[in-house]
Formats: sequence, structure tokens, C-alpha cells
Amino acid sequence: MTDQAAADASVTPAWRIAGEWFDVCSCNSPCPCTYAQPPTGNHCEVMWAYRINEGHYGDVAMAGLKVVLLSAFDGNLWDGGMLDTGIFFDAAANEEQRKALVAIFTGQAGGWMTQFVPTHVRDVRGVEFADISIEVDHALEHWSVKVEDKVEASGKPMSGPTSDPTKLLQSYNPPGSEVGPTSDPVTWGKSVVGRWDAFGFDQVIPAGQASKHIPFDWHGPDAR
Repeated sequence: MTDQAAADASVTPAWRIAGEWFDVCSCNSPCPCTYAQPPTGNHCEVMWAYRINEGHYGDVAMAGLKVVLLSAFDGNLWDGGMLDTGIFFDAAANEEQRKALVAIFTGQAGGWMTQFVPTHVRDVRGVEFADISIEVDHALEHWSVKVEDKVEASGKPMSGPTSDPTKLLQSYNPPGSEVGPTSDPVTWGKSVVGRWDAFGFDQVIPAGQASKHIPFDWHGPDAR
């Protein structure tokens, strides 16, 4: 652990959050970024949605809180590509929960974002607290997010003429997992709706573009 990390750990409480993440983006489906490849056309416009199902930040309960990122980048995200991004935090969070969300998702509190943010985020265009609604079907038949009148996006699992309708298209050990190393499955999907206008990002994503669902489970303050 570096001296700075040790100093941060001395003031950051033990924490863990676990939940569900999904995206909708401009790439063709399945999204090449999760395979650690350059995005379709070498450019990606993307929305990432996080719903915390359980967790704590010290004594602060975190279950039920939500975060949404809007981003764009050129080139391979895992090989020099850098995000420009804007962040919506859940307006339902109280003061202590807000501090915890900001600390975790900006990489100040250890965990995955401490590794991701310094090497993959170039510019944060803005941060807002907003009303966020996220729905994830328990059988993963669909997932959706809405942030006031600024973001509306949804996806559903991929299927085709030879797929078993009783099974999801899933894979394991993704080489470019946006939520960090995971033993959970990636459920591959495609966009249904993709529309956002905030932080200078103004997008309408056609139906049928990339979308996927991955559970996440992070802890800190030590990075992993």
C-alpha cells in the first residue's frame, strides 16, 4: 500500500456495496469493450447504471441507492482510451450517504474505482444529484433506467433463431469488465431505448445496439 493509500485508509471506514450494473451504448452488440477491444467505429457513447442492493459505508446503510454515468471515449478503453464523463448521484441519499457515494465512485475510498478512475477517466464534466429510477427484472428479461427528463435507457437479453428461449446468453471471466474483476456472469443484451441529454452528451441510441448486465461487489478502503 502506498503512503497516500495508507493515509486514506486511516480515515475511510470499511465498506462494501453489492448490486447490479448495466449499460446502453452506441456499439454494435455484443459490446466489444467488455472483450477489451476498441468500440464500434473506434468511438463509444455510453450510459452506465448502478443499483446498490446491499451494503454499508462504515455505519451508513447504502442499500437502494443508485448512480448513473454518461460518458464518451475514443479507442480501446483498456489500452489508452480515456472517458469524458458526467455523474448523477441519487437525490434520495441523505447527507452521509451522499458523501459515501461520492467517495466510492470518484475513487477516493478504495475499491475498484480507485484503480479505474485515475487510468480511465480524463475529465468529469459535471456532478448532479437527481431522481433516479432503475428497474432490473429478477429473471433479467429486461432492465431500465430513468433520470428525470435527462436519461431514459433500457435493454433486454439477446436471442436468435437458434437460441434456447429458456436460457440467457451469458459468459464468464470478461477481459474488460466495466465493474472490475468478477466471477459473476455477463448477460449479453441489446438496447431497447437509449436517450440522454446532460453534461454535454446528447444521444439517441437506436434499438438493437449494445446493452449488458453485470452484478458488482466492491469493498474498501483497500483497492483490489
